[in-house]
Amino acid sequence: MKTPPLQRLIIRIQGVVQGVGFRPFIYRLAIDMGLAGWVKNTSKGVSIELEGSPEVLNEFLSAIESKKPPLAYIHKLEFARAEPKGYRGFVISASETADEKTALVLPDIATCRDCLREIHDPENRRYRYPFTNCTNCGPRFSIITALPYDRPNTTMARFPMCDDCRAEYENPSDRRYHAQPIACPACGPHLELWDSQGKTVARNDEAVDRTAELIENGMIVAIKGLGGFQLIVDAVNDQAVRELRKRKGREDKPFALMFPSLDTIRKVCSVSEDERRLLDSPQSPIVLLNRLENAVEHNIVTPAVAPSNRYLGIMLPYTPLHHLLLDRLERPIVATSGNLSDEPICKDENDAVVRLAGIADYYLVHNRPIIRHVDDSIVRMVCGQPQILRRARGFAPLPFYAASLPQSILAVGGHLKNTAAVSVSDRIIISQHIGDLETEESARTFAETIADFGILHNVRPKLVACDIHPEYASTAYAQKTGIEIRKVQHHYAHILSCMAENEVRAPCLGICWDGTGYGIDKTIWGGEFLIIDQFDFSRLACFRRFKLPGGETAVREPRRSAIGALYEIYGTDVFEMMDLPPIMSLSEIENKNIKRMLAQNINSPVTSSAGRLFDAIASICGMRQICTFEGQAAMELEFAIDADCPENSYETAIQQDADPVIIDWSPILEGVVADRRAGIPIGKISAKFHNAMAHAIVAMAKIANIQNVVISGGCFQNRYLSETAVKLLKNAGFIPWWHRRIPPNDGGLSLGQVIAVQRSLRRK
Repeated sequence: MKTPPLQRLIIRIQGVVQGVGFRPFIYRLAIDMGLAGWVKNTSKGVSIELEGSPEVLNEFLSAIESKKPPLAYIHKLEFARAEPKGYRGFVISASETADEKTALVLPDIATCRDCLREIHDPENRRYRYPFTNCTNCGPRFSIITALPYDRPNTTMARFPMCDDCRAEYENPSDRRYHAQPIACPACGPHLELWDSQGKTVARNDEAVDRTAELIENGMIVAIKGLGGFQLIVDAVNDQAVRELRKRKGREDKPFALMFPSLDTIRKVCSVSEDERRLLDSPQSPIVLLNRLENAVEHNIVTPAVAPSNRYLGIMLPYTPLHHLLLDRLERPIVATSGNLSDEPICKDENDAVVRLAGIADYYLVHNRPIIRHVDDSIVRMVCGQPQILRRARGFAPLPFYAASLPQSILAVGGHLKNTAAVSVSDRIIISQHIGDLETEESARTFAETIADFGILHNVRPKLVACDIHPEYASTAYAQKTGIEIRKVQHHYAHILSCMAENEVRAPCLGICWDGTGYGIDKTIWGGEFLIIDQFDFSRLACFRRFKLPGGETAVREPRRSAIGALYEIYGTDVFEMMDLPPIMSLSEIENKNIKRMLAQNINSPVTSSAGRLFDAIASICGMRQICTFEGQAAMELEFAIDADCPENSYETAIQQDADPVIIDWSPILEGVVADRRAGIPIGKISAKFHNAMAHAIVAMAKIANIQNVVISGGCFQNRYLSETAVKLLKNAGFIPWWHRRIPPNDGGLSLGQVIAVQRSLRRK
């Protein structure tokens, strides 16, 4: 029988194929199949050349997708056949660089089970070593300085490998083959415990034990983790938690928690199988879990960690250091961002000693530099699927894909919960969560993140997209770049981001509800129903407008939203309604001043904001008159819902002859006032309000008569609202789309801004 002629197969792969054990996987596959050739990293991904019989080469192609490493993701695989060159054996060649860098950067990944076994094995040379990692886990995005992802292009370049690590690193059969952060106690980073002045008081394993003792004694310790510092206290110690709140100036906002095990979590929260998978996933995010009613009885977590909140934000240990510390403590800890309010987290130990002075008593630090800060991601289950509320560690900077354009577009996002994005060919790369651009420190980090895009991906944007709000810090930055600017309306960007992640095509009805967004008519929008066509949008409807006395002050004081909405219905008579909580909360002079502001249109902008309407209802119910953090009133209103009255609802009125159509909430407000006066429980009032808002969505979907309905905006972080709206839309025959991989809040704006500019370019 004649032997079939050899062929050469040339393969180019793009996707998550660097830093995930892809080359050793290809090496082992080729060796097992008796193929000759080579594999190497490039700036675009991975290149492979193989020689063998056509049948075996076809089998190899099929095996790449079916047997690839668990963390690998193939976006594009191209291959061609050519004449053989006479390769002998199979090798992993040195990486190559190029000007066009299209390889993907992998997020930081939680410690794998193999590494966890090693740090708990007294016979292993990495026993209790807090920087243990392998190809399947450890730092990536937080330590890489350039592509391709090789050790010289990471902050591990300063740590020469010992002979044992070098042998693992160079062995294609070892799971640490080309694991760029590979290290051990003999050659890798080390720990130090510093006092408040930055003086070393313990090192290495002793530092972990001393840190645990300090936490047990009620101290606040700043720990340098994977993507920056965390402030740690004992979650059982009520006094320590309250002291952290006092020092950080964080009166009520919930703290994130880290638990030693799933079994401990189940003592205080219900955990579904989907939530368990999230907690135990390679991304290891903070997961919002329902607190059990009898949780306080177990005395595992003080109520001070999340006052008036039915959820706890919980994560499991995701680095060897966290595992070692939690093993020693055997109790949950508060693990909140190591920063001052409205600032990015600290990522350098010397900077932390300065910026966290007066907050932290001690600092557990290490000498592996962090290139870019990366917060913990936050996820919750909505409509039976995970929904990211903060996209950072474990998820960023994996890209989204869109139609390829020759111009690179930079998008600078919004003002709150900021992210930036850049398009590179057919990819849109979204930064990690940056935060609110309220301080010089956050503005500097924002600028550094954008500069980082250019360095890491070797891209020079030709256009910059920003919000149309003239006072956003991100908009001001865009105006200073010298690049051609394209301004994008806030709520249009929200809807486009949801369409992009779900790959929804126009036309669709976009429903965007949030607290504040600058409208094209220069008023404050926030309760919007937009028709999205092939290239642009039109405003179909909005909520009835009302005044916000004090403007931005109303964001912090829900009572002002309530008074503005009540004034829209009752006029100046509202100031005599002393039985209503927002009026009762005013001093005599405040009553007089707000009355004058509304009557004379002094600093009282009008708004169609759904977010401010949620605030107004919370205020009228007597739940919250002044907030200590964004969204607090609306959150408490959601938590108060009585789930036993799912069908009860207030009425709304729709003015279809208006342009845009007006959804009149006055029947809702009048119903709330009447129920409040009649002594109806707040839980029933809240349920009726939420149901009315969901019914308004369906009513407008019927008027628009478009099958695809896309919901976005900060209001849809409200789980009850989202799930009720989705259920009602499905029952009415519509196809609802909501956020899962991109936050519904302003963290998704940058993606939508890029898409908006791409749409406008295609139109031209």
